[in-house]
Amino acid sequence: MIRYIIVDDEAPGRANLRLAMQAQAGWRLLAECDSAAAAREAMARTPADVIFLDIQMPRESGLELARELSRLPAPPLIVFVTAYNTHAVDAFEVHALDYLLKPIDDRRLAQAIERANAMLGLRQHDAYRAALQGYTAATHTQQMDSFSVRSVGSIEQIPVRDVLWLQAAGNYVELHLAARTVLHRVPLSRVEQLLRPEDFLRVHRTAIVRRDQVRRLSVVGDGRYQLTLACGAQLAVSARHLAELKTCLGFAAQ
Repeated sequence: MIRYIIVDDEAPGRANLRLAMQAQAGWRLLAECDSAAAAREAMARTPADVIFLDIQMPRESGLELARELSRLPAPPLIVFVTAYNTHAVDAFEVHALDYLLKPIDDRRLAQAIERANAMLGLRQHDAYRAALQGYTAATHTQQMDSFSVRSVGSIEQIPVRDVLWLQAAGNYVELHLAARTVLHRVPLSRVEQLLRPEDFLRVHRTAIVRRDQVRRLSVVGDGRYQLTLACGAQLAVSARHLAELKTCLGFAAQ
């Protein structure tokens, strides 16, 4: 039996989610809470496995409660419930956290339930805690130290320092490491906002590289530019990013 709590300051929001969850076998509702304070009281009585947490609440936001829960040795899984726009929702994807958009879609709810079942079955508490801490910290600093990459039922932590370069791949981004490439479902534009500009440099609309990987800039073919990295990768360079790349290199193109 998976125990869950609904936290939303609006009664219709709590009722809609409660009714939608009635079809989920093996899930038991512990409490409906209209504030973060009420949620703390409910969890003090009976620990929850999963919390459906509204982000935008008066007095104390859901984010503040999530930050507090991220410090627990084994935090409950949080499914953020939000009316945020697509840009803000990207933040959840970056850190491999689950979310539901209001009004709640039954298909999306079923997907979140499936992921929660898998995560709880594999007991991924350490990886999940790191992902949650990364998300709550990034909301303060707008920077991150690791990627939380979701696979089936699990979350892998990949330190940003291990990433040599990144490339857009549709709705995904490829994280190129020394020995492998990891596919992460998040837009490259969102990732760029969370990378330290002193460490990373965009060289093309589809590529961002670690500055200490930059080695050689060459002219190829019909006047196009190509960048060679220390790892051996060769990437196209956009004209709009050429000046900053030359500054990074410290010498003229060859």
